[in-house]
Amino acid sequence: MKIQTKITLLFLAFSVAILLLLNAFILYFEYQFNYKDFYKRLEARVNLTAQIRLLDSEKSKTYQEIRNKYLEKLDAEKEQILKADTSGKFVNAGLPADFFDNLIAVGSDIYKDDNQFFAGRVFTRGAEKYMVVVSASNPYGLQEIQELKRILLIGFFGSLIVIFFAGKLFSYYTFIPVRQLNDKMQSITSNNLHLRLEPAGTDELAELANTFNDMLNRLETAFETQNNFVSNASHELRTPLTIINSELEIALRRGDNSPSQLALLNTIHAESDKLTQILNSLLLLAQSGYDGKKQSWQKIRIDELIWQAVESVKKIHPESNIQVDFSALPDNEEALNTLGNGNLLNLAITNIINNSCKYSQNKLVVIKLSVQSKKIIIAVTDKGIGIPATELQHIFEPFFRASNTHDYNGHGVGLPLALNIIRLHKGSIGIRSEVNVGTEIQLFLPSMV
Repeated sequence: MKIQTKITLLFLAFSVAILLLLNAFILYFEYQFNYKDFYKRLEARVNLTAQIRLLDSEKSKTYQEIRNKYLEKLDAEKEQILKADTSGKFVNAGLPADFFDNLIAVGSDIYKDDNQFFAGRVFTRGAEKYMVVVSASNPYGLQEIQELKRILLIGFFGSLIVIFFAGKLFSYYTFIPVRQLNDKMQSITSNNLHLRLEPAGTDELAELANTFNDMLNRLETAFETQNNFVSNASHELRTPLTIINSELEIALRRGDNSPSQLALLNTIHAESDKLTQILNSLLLLAQSGYDGKKQSWQKIRIDELIWQAVESVKKIHPESNIQVDFSALPDNEEALNTLGNGNLLNLAITNIINNSCKYSQNKLVVIKLSVQSKKIIIAVTDKGIGIPATELQHIFEPFFRASNTHDYNGHGVGLPLALNIIRLHKGSIGIRSEVNVGTEIQLFLPSMV
């Protein structure tokens, strides 16, 4: 998930929490206000009822007129007056038990049972005690609360929609500088390491840009050092190869060579030419920064390339036992074509097969070619010494050699070089191995079909 999306969702989550808290406070205080107001109305009726029912007739008549004139009749309103017995005790006449007990203990109380509200008070008139209770329901208050709930619910979901798009818009504009930095970073390769980011301001993004520029400075220095080395190595290696080729051409033009000598010289000359081509490809590979822009790309038939690699390996290991399995070839031969550099791919495949033959002590090595999901798959399987499981993750590191290969000649550069070449061709390498059982290496290359 992108950080921009995370920020939008986080902003939405915080907003939801705030809205829920705000709505809860609004409902709570609305409940309190609504109930408190209704209880005050009931308490006023309790006092009026006591004045009307417990005073002399003249005053009672006055209070009755006031009530009839200024107080409306509540829904399901009911008045109850209980008189204490001679011992001062009251008998409950259908009132809620908790309300009745609190009323006796405190002298006044309010109570709610579902939508029925109670207010009561104990009055003393001379030696007599009276309990006056007024009860009523509050449908209009509950209707008001329900309407408020509906409004808050609609407002809540409406706010969520607004907040989501506002958060999305906010995160989009917030990350514009990040996207600009990312686009600039992606445009910088080994071919234009001189380019730099342009930090604006003093915020965290400017610090990130400065850090990236410092890294580019170090990389540019390292690449310049590498290019200098490659240039010098190119000159030093090509010179002896040129001399060898010249001497071989002179030797081939001599007429006193026996047929066996002539065949030997032709083989050496062919391999020397191939070495020159491989050297040129490797030097170009290093100079291009492994991006393939300076390579000679062409359509390559992988099955033909495998036969060439097998012939090269048999010259190195004449006693090798190699079996090529083409039983899974596709019906469309064009699917066996890939775009790349033939010399480099030949070198990579040859290195893989050569390792399998070397570390299997001339046991059977099977090379199987197939095409699946627009991928050309070259599987090289041997029955050799295998690779310890703890060391598999290191085999593509330059100059690394497994702990069980001390009895075999090698420098630990074949597999890393093969990996670089395959990656250059937008492919990948997979490997599985077991000690004393064997190793299978699969090369995946894109098919042109």
